[in-house]
Amino acid sequence: MRKLFLLGFVVTGLILVTEANGYLEFNVTEFDQIEEIEYGFSKSISSINPLMVGLTLIRGADAKGAVCLDGTLPGYHLHRGHGSGANSWLIQLEGGGWCDNIRNCVYRKKSRRGSSNYMEKQIQFTGILSDKAQENPDFFNWNRVKLRYCDGGSFSGDSQNEAAGLQFRRERIWRVAMDDLKAKGMQKAKQALLSGCSAGGLAVILRCDEFSNLFSTTTKVKCLSDAGFFLDTPDVSGGHTIRNLYDGVVQLQGVRNNLPHMCTDHLNPTSCFFPQNLISEMKTPLFIVNAAYDIWQIQSSLAPPSADPSGYWHECRLNHGRCTPAQILFLQGFRDQMLRAVSGFSNAKKNGLFINSCFAHCQTEKQDTWFADGSPVINKKAVAVAVGDWYFDRAEVKLIDCPYPCDGSCHNLVFR
Repeated sequence: MRKLFLLGFVVTGLILVTEANGYLEFNVTEFDQIEEIEYGFSKSISSINPLMVGLTLIRGADAKGAVCLDGTLPGYHLHRGHGSGANSWLIQLEGGGWCDNIRNCVYRKKSRRGSSNYMEKQIQFTGILSDKAQENPDFFNWNRVKLRYCDGGSFSGDSQNEAAGLQFRRERIWRVAMDDLKAKGMQKAKQALLSGCSAGGLAVILRCDEFSNLFSTTTKVKCLSDAGFFLDTPDVSGGHTIRNLYDGVVQLQGVRNNLPHMCTDHLNPTSCFFPQNLISEMKTPLFIVNAAYDIWQIQSSLAPPSADPSGYWHECRLNHGRCTPAQILFLQGFRDQMLRAVSGFSNAKKNGLFINSCFAHCQTEKQDTWFADGSPVINKKAVAVAVGDWYFDRAEVKLIDCPYPCDGSCHNLVFR
């Protein structure tokens, strides 16, 4: 049996129904916007004997104004490395959507996405965070950190709203967390990898070069963005759902000054919150893992209910098997746009790609999609192998899947 955790602002009536033929199927009676989908896979060894890692709050962070939405202390989970990995560090930036207006942010501050008061005291480390060589062959013995996400601005905001009691201080949290980890040994790292999923994957792209600058020139530093390549593309009505969302985040949370200057020098701040306008100018090697038919983008950016008042996309957005030929053609156009957006980036030898033709979201933190029997593959290479080959320079990795429905290895998400 799989365990499902669905994280969002308005999600009710969710029941796990069945699993078959590489599909996860859910019963959803009511939902508005899905912010992030995470699920554990109990067939893996780690689910039988999971590594549980405790929460560390960053003491003194509040004195530097580095606090969650509600003013509580930020935190992270750290599992120490050993052996050959004792001086290597992997930092995972947690995902979990965004809040773009006062109402949503007030709601968020009463959850683990806005307050450390609601965070789990322990979490499982699986996938790229696993401590087992058979599940995580290249990074299992590194120092592995999950930095919690409690502001809704992809680790980039720096402002406040006193009337609503909101603190948008994630950029400060980023800095105090890095200082705290450097004091615990990261300063002497020989190897480092910044990774993240969803909103955390976007944060990786925004903070990657800054992360690299924390280390000496002798440290091998690279970045990995999983499901963070959110496209600036019209929705099914011709509107701009995701651009409007990002514009709200940038304006409300004071993100502008913390965006890469190489972008804001010639584009407006909202455009510089989109990865497609950042990746080609990045100095640090970056690996992008993304589903070509990212389920979050389909449900919340391309075909949200607000852009589909007639319900024409309702069945398709829940289950790609119910899409009409015209809808599949539209989604193929979305895939084509993604490939165009990464074409220049992929020409650089230092960068890497794993874009599979799946209806999924986040594939590095889940054991079944990272590295397990039956994991998604491109050219017989699983995500973990592709990332490891790229990071350690064993091979140049530019893996792009053929269009749907050619890939039979996908772990697709289906709702009903």
